Formats: sequence, C-alpha cells, structure tokens
Amino acid sequence: MILLKSIQYHPPAKENASFPFSLPFVQSLSRLDFSSEVTFLAGENGSGKSTFLEAVACAVGSITVGSESVRTDKTLAPVRAFADHLRLSWSKRTHKGFFMRAEDFFGYAKKMAQMRDEMEQDLSQVDEDYKDRSPTAKNLAKMPYLREIGEIKRSYGEGLDSGSHGEAFLKLFRERFVGEGLYLLDEPEAPLSPNRLLMLLALMKLMVDQGAQFLIASHSPILMAFPGAKILSFDGGPIHEVDYDTLDHVILTRSFLNDPQSYLRHLME
Repeated sequence: MILLKSIQYHPPAKENASFPFSLPFVQSLSRLDFSSEVTFLAGENGSGKSTFLEAVACAVGSITVGSESVRTDKTLAPVRAFADHLRLSWSKRTHKGFFMRAEDFFGYAKKMAQMRDEMEQDLSQVDEDYKDRSPTAKNLAKMPYLREIGEIKRSYGEGLDSGSHGEAFLKLFRERFVGEGLYLLDEPEAPLSPNRLLMLLALMKLMVDQGAQFLIASHSPILMAFPGAKILSFDGGPIHEVDYDTLDHVILTRSFLNDPQSYLRHLME
C-alpha cells in the first residue's frame, strides 16, 4: 500500500542560502509523488539523499531507531528547518514504522542494553525496599519491571549487541517490521553480507504484502533490484526517476565483476 502519496515543498518566503536549502535538489524541488510501495533514493555521497530522508522523518515525526529522536537531535536542526516547509499527502496516515540511519544502530543497541540493565537494577532494589513486606506486595512492585524486561527479551533475545552487526540488523528488522508501517531507512545494507541482503529483500516483500511502504537511501545494486521498486536519482540537480539498468551503481558493479583486473591493474603499477 502506498501510504505516503506525495511530498510538496513550499520554499521559505525569504531566500535561504544555508544548508540544506543550498543543495541542488532542494532548489529544484516542487512536488514528489510516490508510485510504488518501495522507493530507493540513489546518488553519490553529498547529493542530498540522506538529508532528504532525514527531512521526511522529521516531517512525519517518525519513531527513531537510534540514540536520539529526530525531534531533539541537535545535528538535525538544519534538516528540521527544511522539513517545516514540506507538506505530506497520505492515502492512509500511519504511526507505525520507524526511521533508521545505519550509523545510529550502535547507539540504539547500547540504549536498549542500558534500559535493560537499569530495570534489572531497579528490580534488585525492590527486593531491598520490600524485604519486610509481604510476598504479594513485593511481587506487585516487581511486575512493571518484569514486564518491560520480558518484552525486551522477547523482542531481542539476549540483546542486539549479542551477535554480529549484520545479525543484529536482521534481528531488529524481523522484530520491528509490521504491516502498514512506513519505513525510512538510510543505507541499511552497510553491515549486511550479500546473503543477508537477500534475506532483507524477502522481509521487505513480506511487509509490502502486508501494506507497508519503504523509502530507502542506498548504494546497493542488490537491494535496489527489489521487484517493482522505483529509483529516484539525486545526481545532476532535480530529483528524477531512473531505470535500474542505467544506474551508475549497477553499471559500474557489473563492469567490475565482469573484468576486475581492468580496474585493479592500475593499483599494481
């Protein structure tokens, strides 16, 4: 289901030359329509695709899988200013889903581990505080902590930091993906092997069948091969749709794999 149908940009009344208003894609942005449940944002580093994704997350008010919310993250202050000029059009407004930047994942895993440790400490404190009270009173006092600890363990087992980075990513996706959610993902391929990328594609297909929508900034030819996905390029000024086979990432990867020595021989000279 295409939940988020379109985004319109209303420029500031006064010209603003600061970041991110200075980016070429912002200066040429008017309206962006989404025609697929899966949309990839492609482009070279610095083209603005991650900035756009962050702005959408701010405009949506997405839950953040990270150490800090999009509402309070100081590094996103300029992006929030840009997001204030975005108007979103929905076919069905959803509060499900999340925003995730690959580099924020360690912070999120650390935060979840700290929450679990703090609740376990509070649980131990209940034993001390209620040592002279009845077992019933003690158990009632423990219930909120046991419930929260149990929920974390049900969702993440021994914790997101208990396995490899890639395994932790997939564990998070398996537990947090739900139907009719909007997922804003910035380079989720970063820790994933090619085999794990195929597993992510399968999870995405399952969620699309359940009414979810994905907006993903990516450099991965494997990920961007998702059937029926639209690819929006941020290279060369205005955002524009491109075919998978004409994407620079795909052309270069194919060329390299067909003849790696033609690229690598210069390194040996």
